[in-house]
Amino acid sequence: MARFEISTDYLVQTLVDLLHTPSPTGDTDYAISFVQGELDAMGVATERTVKGALLAHLEGHRSDKPRAVTAHVDTLGAMVQAIKPNGRLKLAALNGLNWPTVESEGLAIATRSGRMVRGSLVLANGASHVNKEAGTAPRNADTLEVRLDERTTRAEETRLLGIEVGDFVYFDPRVEVNESGYIRSRFLDDKACVACVLAAIKGMVEAGATPAQNTTILISNFEEVGHGGMDGLPADLHEYLVLDMACIGEGLRGDEFHCSICVKDGSGPYSKALSDRIRTLADRRGIDIIPDIYPYYSSDGSAYWRSGGRAEVALIGPGVDTSHGYERTHKDALTDTAQLVAEYLVEE
Repeated sequence: MARFEISTDYLVQTLVDLLHTPSPTGDTDYAISFVQGELDAMGVATERTVKGALLAHLEGHRSDKPRAVTAHVDTLGAMVQAIKPNGRLKLAALNGLNWPTVESEGLAIATRSGRMVRGSLVLANGASHVNKEAGTAPRNADTLEVRLDERTTRAEETRLLGIEVGDFVYFDPRVEVNESGYIRSRFLDDKACVACVLAAIKGMVEAGATPAQNTTILISNFEEVGHGGMDGLPADLHEYLVLDMACIGEGLRGDEFHCSICVKDGSGPYSKALSDRIRTLADRRGIDIIPDIYPYYSSDGSAYWRSGGRAEVALIGPGVDTSHGYERTHKDALTDTAQLVAEYLVEE
């Protein structure tokens, strides 16, 4: 049976707080500070990397085969690419943003001065009573525009609001926690896993447990663009457990109620030896875990290996429906994932 008490209340509240803290890739300082504050409150030593990621250090019983655990706090998002002559904005996507899923979404433009300017993303000339092709027109960076909630009809007026090319765009997450246990929100990828890591460490600290090996916790901040997973990790690392959302879809076995383990993704297979050990540990501790293969996916583990990392790498995470859209998961998957992280860290 499981050896740790995972506080679901803490896990969910931490996740909700994180989801309400914008962190598009490249602009993650607020979210990193939030996680750092949580770890500091647990008495866990932390430091920032030059690139702005967060490292935490857990001293283990041994140091001959050091481990690391990672989850990324950066999310999809957008930046202002151009201010249009009509005062509205053209956006540039940050990595895998799925444009049709953010049409009509509320957002804020984070100006360099710190002002937040509200608006929404709409189809240009999108009135059905004016444009007979409004329902069938493609939705992409060229056809969607930001309609600002300010009186502006010219580029010069928009610039007077403090908006400029390169400003980050924060889409509204629309977080909802249901009595049935479901959690709906944008950006569960990968804030769900960051919350799981924090809940796992909290459970260990409250139980007075010490990791089996010296362990580095990396909260990475550039996963969505492919260069977050190697930042600040020790050169003598032996095992690397990556937490990222588990895919759900046609042909896959995973669901929203369980933790999945990805044995292969678009970058290739993960470490068989480490993956098998984690599956055996889950079986022994009564945690259901689902093996799966993700066809169009890579992780911070992929980035670590591509950068020359030599440790074994395994990938786990809670099932998340409609990835890179309006996502959903369940408390059961989150709790099981946090439980498995804690069990892995103390396992000899």
